[in-house]
Amino acid sequence: MPSKITIEQVNQIVNNLHHNPFEILGCHLISERQRQKTWVIRAYLPKADSVSVMLPDSRRQYPMKSVHHPHFFECEIKTEKLDTYKLKVKEGKQEKIIYDPYKFKDSPITDYDIYLFGEGNHYRIYEKLGAHVIELDGVKGVYFAVWAPNARNVSVIGDFNSWDGREHQMSKKKDMIWELFIPDLDFGTHYKYEIKNWEGHIYIKSDPFAFSQEARPKTASVVSDLDTYPWQDQEWLEKRSKSDPLTQPVAVYEVHLGSWLHTSEEEPLKQYGTKAEIVHASEYKPSARYLTYYELAEKLIPYVKKLGYTHIELLPLAEHPYDGSWGYQVTGYYAPTSRYGTPEDLMYFIDQCHQNGIGVILDWVPGHFPKDAHGLAYFDGTHLFEHQDPRKGEHKSWGTLVFNYGRNEVRNFLIANALFWFDKYHIDGIRVDAVASMLYLDYDREDGEWIPNEFGGRENIEAVEFIRQVNTTIFEQYPGILSIAEESTAWAMVSRPPYMGGLGFNMKWNMGWMHDILDYFSMDPWFRQFHQNNVTFSMWYHQNENFMLAFSHDEVVHGKSSMIGKMPGDEWQKFANLRSLFSYMYAHPGKKTMFMSMEFGQWSEWNINTDLEWHLLQFDRHKQLQKFFIDLNHLYKSEPALYERDFEGDGFQWIDCSDNRHSVVSFIRRGADINDFIVIICNFTPQPHSHYRIGVPRAGFYREIFNSDSRDYGGSNMGNLGGKMTDEWFFHNYDHSLDLCLPPLGVLMLKPEPIQQEEVIEENNIPEDFIDESVSLEEE
Repeated sequence: MPSKITIEQVNQIVNNLHHNPFEILGCHLISERQRQKTWVIRAYLPKADSVSVMLPDSRRQYPMKSVHHPHFFECEIKTEKLDTYKLKVKEGKQEKIIYDPYKFKDSPITDYDIYLFGEGNHYRIYEKLGAHVIELDGVKGVYFAVWAPNARNVSVIGDFNSWDGREHQMSKKKDMIWELFIPDLDFGTHYKYEIKNWEGHIYIKSDPFAFSQEARPKTASVVSDLDTYPWQDQEWLEKRSKSDPLTQPVAVYEVHLGSWLHTSEEEPLKQYGTKAEIVHASEYKPSARYLTYYELAEKLIPYVKKLGYTHIELLPLAEHPYDGSWGYQVTGYYAPTSRYGTPEDLMYFIDQCHQNGIGVILDWVPGHFPKDAHGLAYFDGTHLFEHQDPRKGEHKSWGTLVFNYGRNEVRNFLIANALFWFDKYHIDGIRVDAVASMLYLDYDREDGEWIPNEFGGRENIEAVEFIRQVNTTIFEQYPGILSIAEESTAWAMVSRPPYMGGLGFNMKWNMGWMHDILDYFSMDPWFRQFHQNNVTFSMWYHQNENFMLAFSHDEVVHGKSSMIGKMPGDEWQKFANLRSLFSYMYAHPGKKTMFMSMEFGQWSEWNINTDLEWHLLQFDRHKQLQKFFIDLNHLYKSEPALYERDFEGDGFQWIDCSDNRHSVVSFIRRGADINDFIVIICNFTPQPHSHYRIGVPRAGFYREIFNSDSRDYGGSNMGNLGGKMTDEWFFHNYDHSLDLCLPPLGVLMLKPEPIQQEEVIEENNIPEDFIDESVSLEEE
């Protein structure tokens, strides 16, 4: 019987030019007479020498014949019903039996899915696009789907077809999505997409929605399962959903997992029931390797818990090819980096954080992406994810591209990605990188290198709407989480809800405070009297936003010196200055973030290629500084006055901010209970003051609950014998005042003891249990 297919149709398949190969390949009913049906089965197998069709209920094989091309095969079968069949393929001396992928015509992605994606509102699109192990017609395999609307053709390539784009050509649906179900594939399959544009150029791309990728320098996507990990953090998540982080203590330990600590290559890797891939970076000496997520759970979590931090912030974990980008040039937005293990390993790490009372914040990078050939850049042969005009679509100084926030599908890709990390990995917050670069069209661009918005301004209206949408969505679905903006300009209402005209974050890094205070502490203490404004200015605007005070990785790289290296004076003064700086930070309104290594005074700048300088902890000064942070964090968490009203005007009150001659400031922090308050006095010079008077709101005994100059921290141990009684002496507009000893470069925190009405406490009647033997007043 002559073939019903033309040579032109065959050539379309052979040359990978057909947008819907199902029209030609697979099984087709070609005639029906009474109860006899005739079927034609066609297959294009470019490496096959011969092919036969095998029916499940018959031992008979139906040889296929070459038609118009030596590797295009066809045969006709007369049978009433043809539900399924297999192909017996001979390639040289090898034979294999496979299901025909073009037999499976049902599509898991619906028209409604495509509609929602097209309007930018499919917040679980990662469950549809990408690679998913499913069953179709009782056969297990992997369903592949990719958004490439402008491509001429798309194929799935991988180990299973020797990376040959001719074998598994995808079908285009609704002019948007290319899809194909490939039977017998499973988790662990490595794959990419071969994309051909209309000019015939071919691009080999990783899957934008892949849940895992190979370890660099390889770039293949990996089919992964994210739904089998047995989470044990339900109690944590329920508590989080009912809490308000703005009224809770938030002290964040920022970490780059790859440089916190390495381990010896010879050290045996413990097995925990899941395979953790160990990645060896070429920059490291041969005897070192990264810790895995499991090993980090064993070592990092207990360390952070001991220090007393409430959260760990992880520099970007989405897959990135270049170590030197610190993770900020992302190619796999849905794939946690394989440097430290598998997706399930990361889930274990986060689960263990939650079980130890530690939240996890993830750095998220929606502001730009790199130009790597396997990534999002020029994805389907056109500027799909980025703007076509470089005046809107490129950050030249970073060498990266800018997302087209005005395109619904791109916006959907990013919003769904933010939700993905909360959904699949149970993270507790995101810190959004480089928000300023998104907000301003002229960011880092000279005149003539940017395009004004429709109103002639420099605001990126599309990016603003995207930010509002992503924040609105994540807070609706995950109450109690954090969304923190790294925003360095005076843009108004960054941390206010969109219905008020804000961007919708619930916190913003206070970059102005960070620069002012570091400038202040970097100068010789004698000159500080002329720069008191550096310390006090932030109080003029601290209520304008929900601020987080942050000393991040950016402050200890690129020649900026380490934190201890910024401090002036001899070694003793450097450590005293650092204790004074961080004590003031914890007393100042706002949540806290600090980068790893600051807690023990690392001398060198941060280097991603080496460990932190853990050997310094053998020396007393560094060990004492670490104890200082342990005590400071535990004090912070135990005193509601230091965190409950961070963003309310009544939570802070100056006592005296004008004593620039002595470089001393004093103020009050209050909790939700107006009677719960702490008095803070900061002496920012090495000159102690044995009789320094400040006014206080009420009479009584004020216990010295914290002294940064304690001998336990390496200080001079000057203090106030554990506390002081007030004098009936009008000062600073208060009827009562304290006569205090201010230690050099020291910060004191005093808390009034509750006084019962029937009790009468004489001026010098100090209970013995109020005296802290470790802190005594020394003679000047």
